[in-house]
Amino acid sequence: MAVPSQIETWQMVEPGKLVRTNIPVPELKPGEALVEIAGCGVCHTDVSYFYDGVPTVTKPPLTLGHEISGRVVAGEERLIGKEVIVPAVMPCNNCPICASGRGNRCLKQAMPGNSLGIYGGFSSHIPVPAADLCVVEDRRGMPLEYLAVVADAITSPYQAAKRAEIQEGDVVVVIGATGGIGVYMTQIASVMGAKEVIAIARNKEKLERSLQYGATYAISTLGKSVKDVREEFRSYSKGKKLPSWGLKIFECTGSKMGQEIGLELLTFVSKLVVVGYGTAKVEYMLSRLMAFDSEIIGTWGCLPKYYPEVLQMVLDEKIKIKPFIEVRPMSQLEEALKASHSGALTKRIVFIPDF
Repeated sequence: MAVPSQIETWQMVEPGKLVRTNIPVPELKPGEALVEIAGCGVCHTDVSYFYDGVPTVTKPPLTLGHEISGRVVAGEERLIGKEVIVPAVMPCNNCPICASGRGNRCLKQAMPGNSLGIYGGFSSHIPVPAADLCVVEDRRGMPLEYLAVVADAITSPYQAAKRAEIQEGDVVVVIGATGGIGVYMTQIASVMGAKEVIAIARNKEKLERSLQYGATYAISTLGKSVKDVREEFRSYSKGKKLPSWGLKIFECTGSKMGQEIGLELLTFVSKLVVVGYGTAKVEYMLSRLMAFDSEIIGTWGCLPKYYPEVLQMVLDEKIKIKPFIEVRPMSQLEEALKASHSGALTKRIVFIPDF
């Protein structure tokens, strides 16, 4: 395996500006691995960080990108030569939060493009903790770069589904069902046994497509108010004789309207799970939450222990990824970030290093 002396990278030097440069390959410590990147996906968080700044301790210059698949070329001996998926958040596995089973929100976690120093996925290589790498033993012909989306776009909604405790026969609502996370949230809910998966989004054409990928009914928000959406949802539920309680609602947009819809649909003994990242603020009377005996749950990343089972679902094609991916050379990164920011992209872009 070729071990480089330098890492080629597209580094964010300030909000809105990328520079192609070289950064050092650090001396690997015991328990670390150097991964040669096969693919790195663009997440909405990357776009937000690129335009609005990084709200974490690590500030530019740094490399963004946290949806990574690749091959181990150095470091942990047992992993050298293995194809792997790098979890978007890697816990320390040695603190009270990790011991409690909530290591996906470990305060010492390492996240590429965020809290892993200057290192991120829009590079040729990346040094990472080795303990929680998800080894891909047999891709069954699936391109390794495609599996980059498992690192966040699929595992994050899976973690959300586990937090919501989706069960056989549940009624699930996915707000932002046509977005980068929503297209997998509908599929995961269906795979986990939900009897109804109601997709809510703006684009009617994409909503129609969602009916092929887990959704059982679609509601477009185009030209509608929050209350309009609520009334259409209630009308459908009444016609299908669905319960008006116990909903599992997933807000995947991070937008103001998306959050408002989720809060408006929240009802008795229901759960609203916030999956999408955004900076919008909304108002809500918390006493309604008390009266409903309901929950609003935040969810972050995914526990690495879930990665193998999610990978298996993808390889078994219970969760479809090919219709939602477009592969591009990494030299087109800035162009794609701009297109994503403007809403022009129709698929999740996975970048292949072409330094």
